[in-house]
Amino acid sequence: MIIIDRFENETAVLETEDGTETVMRCYLPEYAKEGDVLIKEGCGYFVDHCATEERRKAAAERLRRLMSRND
Repeated sequence: MIIIDRFENETAVLETEDGTETVMRCYLPEYAKEGDVLIKEGCGYFVDHCATEERRKAAAERLRRLMSRND
């Protein structure tokens, strides 16, 4: 799985199964944002919208559970 960790000027730092990787931002879709799950195809990347949404929902649920435990 490849996830956008952050953007630094004209580069993107990606989290991969093997660690981190830096790529030029121009290889990503213009609408890509931090936290998006990517699929590599050829020299470019595409956002996996379904996997991204699943990760965001899971993170929101973890946060909700943590917040409810502190009440």
